Amino acid sequence: MNSQNDTISPATMPGKKPRLEWLDALRGFTMIMVVANHVAGMGFGEDWKHSSAIPFLLLFRMPLFFFISGFLAYKASQVWDLKNLGLLIVKKLRVQLIPTVVFFFIAMAILHKHFWPSVESSFHSALKGGYWFTIALLYMFLIYYPFAYLLSKMKQRYTWIPLLVLFIISLVFYDTCYQPRYFSWAQGYRGVKTPFCHFLADTSLMQVFQFFPFFLYGNIVHRYWRQAQQVMDSKWFFPVLFVIVFFSTLDAIKWYTLRMAWATLPLTLARFLMLTLVFMYFRYYQQYFTRLTVIGRSLQYIGRRTLDIYLIHFLFMPDLPHVGEFFKAHPHNFTIDVTLSVLFALLIIGFSIITSNILRISPFFKKWLFGRS
Repeated sequence: MNSQNDTISPATMPGKKPRLEWLDALRGFTMIMVVANHVAGMGFGEDWKHSSAIPFLLLFRMPLFFFISGFLAYKASQVWDLKNLGLLIVKKLRVQLIPTVVFFFIAMAILHKHFWPSVESSFHSALKGGYWFTIALLYMFLIYYPFAYLLSKMKQRYTWIPLLVLFIISLVFYDTCYQPRYFSWAQGYRGVKTPFCHFLADTSLMQVFQFFPFFLYGNIVHRYWRQAQQVMDSKWFFPVLFVIVFFSTLDAIKWYTLRMAWATLPLTLARFLMLTLVFMYFRYYQQYFTRLTVIGRSLQYIGRRTLDIYLIHFLFMPDLPHVGEFFKAHPHNFTIDVTLSVLFALLIIGFSIITSNILRISPFFKKWLFGRS
């Protein structure tokens, strides 16, 4: 399966490495899926048991987002010394933490009747009222940057060993999140929460357990991009991948043939391989996602404003529980469910971008709310 064109169109500035336009478009697509899922869950009041859209979107939307973050985190030209390491960490702290805290308090003030009780309950929730993503991503960078610094001091031929070890360790932690029989912090655990469980929730470290393998997967793909492309372009890879995705996704969503410790296997396969399929799709059809096409320009614009959209979109979430009740009474309407969620997501993204553009008039807000100088 050969990609249409592996060249990158066109360079933005002389002397600068061109952006992967299709990757910006993919990030924009993923942002739409994230907002659409929030519309279905928060706006329409649907749950994964009765929704036709949520179980499917949950499989790949956030894993793909972290995959892209890990992919972009690797820069072959990065000079790794202690000064640059410190600058990168300070920049990430500023860009990820300050805007999250500010918009978290704004959301608590606007969306909830009782401010401080809402702040307290959201703080003790791993999801932080929806604002967990930037916190979890910050943790991942705080792990990755020192690790990448140490890798840079090793001989190139041996760097794959510690990278593989870290990936395996991350998978072990990931697996504990889906083993309620053995770990008290796992999804589905029904016993009394331990202090460690509360610690994982208060810090949102639970989300790091769940998504760090996908961050590392993206990083590994970019580090070995030439080899990864060879694998993706081989004749056997896509058919085998598609068959495994089909059966693992059905098992994770519908069949539940595996039980106990093995139940996480099809879920894990579905997540890793489905995000790979979406990634391959955008790479293969990259000529449709350049700035020369309307859809390409639109998705790229959204992809370059993901932080703004993520921080603001909760403020425009609809309150339409009757829609969720309709889909609960009329299940198996995947097309209608997804279409309605995506249409509302596009409207919310539009309002979020307009709000962002208004705030960006101020250089102070542009720097401290959205990390732009």
